[in-house]
Amino acid sequence: MNDNQMSKSIFLETLNGKKTERPPVWFMRQAGRVLPNYLKLREKHSFSELMHDPVLASEVTLMPVADLGVDAAILFSDILVIPVALGMKLNFTDSGPRFDKALRELADPVGYLQRDATQLDYIYRAIDEIVARKQEEIPLIGFCGGPFTTLCYMIQGLSSNHTFPDAVNLLYRDRKVFHQLMSTITELSVEYARNQVRHGVQAFQIFETHAGLLPADLYVREMVPYVSQIAAAVREEGVKAIFLPKGLGYGLKDLRPEVADFVSVDWQMPIQEARKLIDPAMGIQGNLDPRLLFGGKQEILGTLEKYLDFGSRNADWIFNLGHGFVPGIPYENARLVVEWIQEANWRRS
Repeated sequence: MNDNQMSKSIFLETLNGKKTERPPVWFMRQAGRVLPNYLKLREKHSFSELMHDPVLASEVTLMPVADLGVDAAILFSDILVIPVALGMKLNFTDSGPRFDKALRELADPVGYLQRDATQLDYIYRAIDEIVARKQEEIPLIGFCGGPFTTLCYMIQGLSSNHTFPDAVNLLYRDRKVFHQLMSTITELSVEYARNQVRHGVQAFQIFETHAGLLPADLYVREMVPYVSQIAAAVREEGVKAIFLPKGLGYGLKDLRPEVADFVSVDWQMPIQEARKLIDPAMGIQGNLDPRLLFGGKQEILGTLEKYLDFGSRNADWIFNLGHGFVPGIPYENARLVVEWIQEANWRRS
C-alpha cells in the first residue's frame, strides 16, 4: 500500500495517526443482518454458501459501502473458520453454529485437533475478489476471533450458551491443556492473519467477544499474550491492529500498546471513561449501543450529539458500535447514523 492510496481513506488516515475532519465510521456485522439486499440474498443462499463463494462473499462484503455509505468494508466471514481448519466439523444452523463434536466431550482434545490450513484458502480467494472489485479508496478490514473466544466455542460446541461453563472450568481445572489449545489456535490464527494481509486487507481486527467471562486481571495476564502474537504478526506485515475485548471493563487500563494500535470499546462504559483508562499511545473505537438503533429518530440523534465533544477532542477515534448489529434493526436507522457522523460539525481545525 503506498501513501497515495492511504491518503484517500479517512479510516486509514485515522488508524495511522493523522488528524482528519471527522471520525471515520463503520459497523461490526455491517455485512448482513440489517441490509435489505443482504436479506434478499439469504433467501437464495445459506450463510455458508455466501462465505464459500468468492463472488458472493465479495458482493456481501462491499454491500454496506454502497447501501450504508460506511468508510470501510470488513471481510464477510466468521471467526469459527479456524476450528474448521483444525479438523472440527461445523454446521451453521438456524439457532447458530454447532460443532459435530465439542472438545469437552473428548478425553484428548489436544490430540483431536488436526491442522489443515488449506481449509482457509477459499477465504483468500474471496479477499482477492474483493480487492479486484472494490474502489481503491475503500479499505478492507480483515479479522479473526480472539483465541480465548474461539476456544470457548470449540470446547462448548455450540453458541447458545454464552457463559461457556465448560471452557471456563477447563481453564481452572487443567491450565496445561487449556494453554496447549490456546497455543494451537493462536499459531494458525497468526498464519491466517498474515495471509489475509498478503492478499490485500489493509487493517485487521481481533474479536474477543467473551473477554468479560474472566476476571480482568486473569484475562490480561493469561489471554492477552496470545492476542499480542496475532497483532504483532499483522503489524509486521505493515497494517494496524484493532482489538475488541468485549466486557473487559476496567481491565482496559492494563492493556499495553503491543496488544493493538486501537482498542474497540463496548457500550457498558462511557467512551470518555474508556479513553481515560486506555493507554494514550493507543487509539479508540466504539462504542454506541447497537440496541439504540431500535429507537426513534430523536432518541438516536440525541445520543449521537453526546459524542460531538469527545469527537472534537479525540482525533484518534473511529466511530463504531460497542458490538455488532442486532438482527431486526431498521435499515433506515443505520443509514441515519452514518449520515449524521459524516455531516456533523466535529469542530476539528
